[in-house]
Amino acid sequence: MGLLVFMRNLLLALCLFLVLGFLYYSAWKLHLLRWEDSKYDKLGFLLNLDSKLPPELASKYANFSEGVCKPGYASALMTVIFPKFSKPAPMFLDDSFRKWARIRDFVPPFGIKGQDNLIKAILSATKDYRLTPALDGLSCRRCIIVGNGGVLANKSLGLKIDDYDVVVRLNSAPVKGFEKDVGGKTTLRITYPEGAIQKMEQYEKDSLFVLAGFKWQDFKWLKYIVYKEKVSWTHNIQREKEFLRKLVKARVITDLTSGI
Repeated sequence: MGLLVFMRNLLLALCLFLVLGFLYYSAWKLHLLRWEDSKYDKLGFLLNLDSKLPPELASKYANFSEGVCKPGYASALMTVIFPKFSKPAPMFLDDSFRKWARIRDFVPPFGIKGQDNLIKAILSATKDYRLTPALDGLSCRRCIIVGNGGVLANKSLGLKIDDYDVVVRLNSAPVKGFEKDVGGKTTLRITYPEGAIQKMEQYEKDSLFVLAGFKWQDFKWLKYIVYKEKVSWTHNIQREKEFLRKLVKARVITDLTSGI
């Protein structure tokens, strides 16, 4: 009798083990199939990025000539790559920034949490934080971002770059003296304190200065500039130089400049 009870309990335990194993395997298999079939990652971006539009959108822009501005093309392509893409906020922060709850939930560079008073003070003094009326009036704008690498050297692409409606340059990328290769037009100059041009006279008079705030000190730095206060650097430049000199002296790094 005792043996029969033992065998019965053993069979029940074995059956339970088999059922649990089957359920676990099925769940794993379904998850694997779902992952294989999914075109997007956890954030919602397309896993295999390409520049092809769906047939219905491709046909919409099929008759546009090469180089001609295509209204809505960039947004359509961005939506293909990232279906969650939307354009609810203005290009630049303006007086309505308090309405955008999402960006107020995250600290820089992902949002503006804790910067409300600084931003309000900056905006009250700057007042103009939009593109020029001429650019705003265009139904379609062709944009180009000019990087800081040497790939443009001796390419004579200056005139082609200047032909775009909006020319974006980054940090302290030089223009004067290099117009033949990089063009002479600057619509937006996007920068942060450490990468910014330090002399006002070196900025293009017809360009817009755009701050890309990576940390809370960057907003404070911009306030100093706007209110013409004594600028306090966001970090100790002299201390960094001293540290780099020690690394050079110890032959950890090589100084390829004329001296740090």
